[in-house]
Amino acid sequence: MRLLFIHSDHLTFETTDKAGPDDLAETEGVPMAGEMEECVTAFITVESDDEEDLDGVVANAVDELEDVTGQLNTRSIVLYPYAHLSEDLASPDAAKTVMRSLESELEAENYEILRAPFGWYKSFEISCKGHPLSELSRHVTSHHGDAEESDEDESEEREPSDWYLLTPDGELRDPVERKSALSEDMRAFVEDEVEEITASKGEEPAHLSLMQEKELVDYDPLSDVGNLRYYPRGKFVRDSLMEYVNDLVVDYGGMPVETPIMYDLGVRAIDEHAGKFGERQYRFESGNRKMMLRFAACFGQFSIMRDMFISETDLPLRVYEMSTYSFRREQKGEVMGLKRQRAFTMPDMHTATADIEQAKDEFRAQTNLSLESSSDLGLNYVAALRVTQDFFDEHREWIETVAADVDEPVLLEVLPDRHHYWSAKIDLAAIDALGRPIENPTVQIDVESAERFDITYNTGESSHNPIILHYSPSGGIERVMAALLEQAARQETASLPTWLSPTQVRFIPVGDEHVEYCDDLVDELEEAGVRADVDDRNESVGKRIAKAETDWVPYYAVVGDDEVAEPVFGVNLRHEDDERDMDLETLTAAVLEDVGEKPNKARYLPRHVSDHPNFT
Repeated sequence: MRLLFIHSDHLTFETTDKAGPDDLAETEGVPMAGEMEECVTAFITVESDDEEDLDGVVANAVDELEDVTGQLNTRSIVLYPYAHLSEDLASPDAAKTVMRSLESELEAENYEILRAPFGWYKSFEISCKGHPLSELSRHVTSHHGDAEESDEDESEEREPSDWYLLTPDGELRDPVERKSALSEDMRAFVEDEVEEITASKGEEPAHLSLMQEKELVDYDPLSDVGNLRYYPRGKFVRDSLMEYVNDLVVDYGGMPVETPIMYDLGVRAIDEHAGKFGERQYRFESGNRKMMLRFAACFGQFSIMRDMFISETDLPLRVYEMSTYSFRREQKGEVMGLKRQRAFTMPDMHTATADIEQAKDEFRAQTNLSLESSSDLGLNYVAALRVTQDFFDEHREWIETVAADVDEPVLLEVLPDRHHYWSAKIDLAAIDALGRPIENPTVQIDVESAERFDITYNTGESSHNPIILHYSPSGGIERVMAALLEQAARQETASLPTWLSPTQVRFIPVGDEHVEYCDDLVDELEEAGVRADVDDRNESVGKRIAKAETDWVPYYAVVGDDEVAEPVFGVNLRHEDDERDMDLETLTAAVLEDVGEKPNKARYLPRHVSDHPNFT
């Protein structure tokens, strides 16, 4: 079955002519015309394979409808038979049976249903709401509610996880009962992870409008859905983040590599490796060969490690890649600005360790490295530590040390059995302006991949499979940008950290006669490593001050005759919502103190704001 969901302001339809023989067209128990407001319109194509198990298809379609309407916070559904989503159609009798069953099952769950009749040409009018989740597609089979998106075999129902709140002093608490005592961000995290309460369903994340308004990033209309284009300001932020993460990992001991975007694996190898790491791969044919575009750097780095001669003295051995060509096979309605894309940038490090004790040491060190980065980025992370029951029983004391390192309550998930390649992992998440998590850094102890990919180290007497850690020090770069914009949306005065601001200092000359002096100031700042520009546009001073505020410039000053005569400037400090008198030396020192040891790249836009084009 193929399903196309449209979150609709309204849907109206009216039958016109029968689409086939009289006995195929429904005439009883279904309206010949109808309308519904504030609903999900489900265009449905029943396929020939569905006839093997109509009940199973209906059950899984109901699950999908409940999931989608839950996300969109509506209980009104239009069921609309639509033969144009597939060429492999079921028989008319089977299709009518499915439509009637869907109506009956959903009405039994207290949904308001409008079902359009089968076997008719119909005129219809629909208004789509236009937010990121307003258009979703699904492929449902009798075996799984969304066969194309399923990464794992869910045929056996799993036992639920146990959830705890692990305090820095090692105490276990009920996270729901303790929710009122937690920070606002941790409360939101508990609601999302434990109670499965999706905050602000159907609302658009704040960063979507900000990334466009600030001329950072936008969807490219000439590319596949969900692929992004970066304007100079956005590319500056992205490049700075990539440089920051590269420096962070290399200083820690990661060895950068680069691996292919494409692999010629053959059908069997693709079947074995596609989706091993919980994500889907792009697969396609090239001549007589099957090709695969990788999900991320795991596969390539494992290929390098497999071919290395690794001695026990080399461990821990850290291989790192900034993978700029990573992909997800997201559907149109699943992409969401900088949070979910089809192509993304993933910093990824894999560490081979000799044994579980060395693996635990690396896990703690890499977790702490990510916690340090939260300060550099100005992000407040909440933590979820996920372990199997066996791992928890054997390493509880160590788990408590990880919580102590975080120095805040940690959400602890204990899984009854291991269903993944990892036995322990930690996810650090920022909470967006709507109270939803954006998962960023992660560390995982992988107990399978070394054996699967034949990675070994040599002790001098024998070879062994190492334990491997997966580590993303920041998470996807695009998600970091999303988190930064969501954080800005929550601030009283929105801003980016000074080291990530495309312009750090802006001078606003009162008149044309002051522009040259401002240019001289910019020369001195740039020589000291500060990004500065001049708003020389033919606009009032007030409008140019407003532009500096709109551009989130952290330091700006108006320059007139008094400032030329005595070079002390009334500098507006955006981060502090204050104005101070500063000479150029003091201003330079303030900016460089903000930046510290973090990357401080050169300006990407022209010096004069009058030369800045409008990209949107």
